[in-house]
Amino acid sequence: MLACPETLSQKKLMKIGYVRASTDDEDLNQQRRALRLAGCRKIFEDRTSGTSTKRPGLDEALEQCGSDGVLVVWKLDRLGRSLSHLITIVQELGDKGCGFQSLSENIDTTTDGGRRVFHLMGSLAEFERALIAERTKAGLAAARMRGVQIGRRKAMNAEQVRRARALLEAGERPADIARTLQVGRSTLYRALDVQHARGGQAA
Repeated sequence: MLACPETLSQKKLMKIGYVRASTDDEDLNQQRRALRLAGCRKIFEDRTSGTSTKRPGLDEALEQCGSDGVLVVWKLDRLGRSLSHLITIVQELGDKGCGFQSLSENIDTTTDGGRRVFHLMGSLAEFERALIAERTKAGLAAARMRGVQIGRRKAMNAEQVRRARALLEAGERPADIARTLQVGRSTLYRALDVQHARGGQAA
């Protein structure tokens, strides 16, 4: 839920800026200048890739954002790791009564137009997730039809299981069998149910 423009317009809003550089040598001055001109009193920074989940600067900026605030970024790609992540952040801001502004894209959720843009982006993000889920499901079905095994491979194949049973019946200790087949004892126990077969005795 986005903050209501009418509610925000009645308050003296505190603008909080957030800037991010993808590399250590990327210059942040352009972003800082733009945010200061937009009226940001505080600016928080991160130097990390767009896909990184660790952003202490962003975490601190979001903590500072309250019902009398607006989070401002230079561009949308400075904030979200993906479209869905971006939508989530802005929705969380809205839940706190905080607005959001992106200068380059001219998006401002304290206005009716900005709210409509983000509702549209939210619909697109949901559509994207549905498409990905549908394609994944279709891909798995096609793989199964080709005989491709889906999921984790078995730790022991049928030949190893037969060999392990033969060694066990010949009197070999489970620990020695596991070493011979280069598998863990727990893997061997699961494959053969050795503990049940030997009355629960330890190797």
